[in-house]
Amino acid sequence: MDAFSEMVIGAVDSAKSSIVKIETYKNQNGKRIPQGTGSGFFFSSDGYLFTNSHVIHGADRIRVMLFDGENYEATLVGKDADSDLAVLKSDAKNFHTARLGDSNDLRIGQFVIAIGNPYGFQHTVTTGVVSALQRTLRSTTGRLMDNIVQTDAALNPGNSGGPLINTSGEVIGVNSAAIPGAQGLCFAISINTAKTIAAQLIRFGKVKRAYLGISSQQVDFVPKLAHYHDLKNKRALFVVKVEPNSPAQTAGVKDGDFVVAFNDIPIESSDDLFRMLTEEKIGIFQHLTVVRNDQKLDVRVTPVESRQRA
Repeated sequence: MDAFSEMVIGAVDSAKSSIVKIETYKNQNGKRIPQGTGSGFFFSSDGYLFTNSHVIHGADRIRVMLFDGENYEATLVGKDADSDLAVLKSDAKNFHTARLGDSNDLRIGQFVIAIGNPYGFQHTVTTGVVSALQRTLRSTTGRLMDNIVQTDAALNPGNSGGPLINTSGEVIGVNSAAIPGAQGLCFAISINTAKTIAAQLIRFGKVKRAYLGISSQQVDFVPKLAHYHDLKNKRALFVVKVEPNSPAQTAGVKDGDFVVAFNDIPIESSDDLFRMLTEEKIGIFQHLTVVRNDQKLDVRVTPVESRQRA
């Protein structure tokens, strides 16, 4: 067997027993009606699973099918429609926990593997490369999701919630969406974002996040500009859009600004900023450092609590 095939098989073998098929049901007129299917994967030994929020939206009952064909009930721990992530809990037995990687280590062109249940076909494997990083994608609630991994590994309905893994079998993304009618335009939520959100979903059942109202894209920061302003940043967040009537707009942040620090702590990725926009920052002045043209500006911004969407 060729080395390429052995690499794919090895990665799949190390991850496959953590992956489940998710079946959802709706109660209607006293009957339990099948609603849809999707994918998910165990990320803890005590039965917590990742999937997408849209996979389990509106479900009255959730069941998971393991790799060996065994079926178990699952309960919803919490979901966040703004990031299209949900955490489930199951009493399933005989599963393995997925190994979670570091999505900050991803590189464009890196080989990746998607595993899921497209159209109900259990444990389907597709391969591709990382096409782009730090994409922005609009969720079903209308909110913009940052730090999205773009790949050309084929995704179809039913893949949602399954893992995107690297050649070591580590999960580096949660498969989320494909563009209907397009070829090779598929997207996954970075695993670093998912890990941060999971901690809140398990604790609160929802995500309590502070909201600024900017959509951004990670870019390399010009070394000359960093040196001129005495900044340590190698990367920064380029502000693609400032949402109308948002805290960022009120504070004077503009499209085209480079966000380089939050409360004097360097910001180099959307995950960096997300981790800092915690509950205790809501309603309190924060300092956002931006570079605009050749000026470094300290902007005072007051985050508000992000409204939970259905």
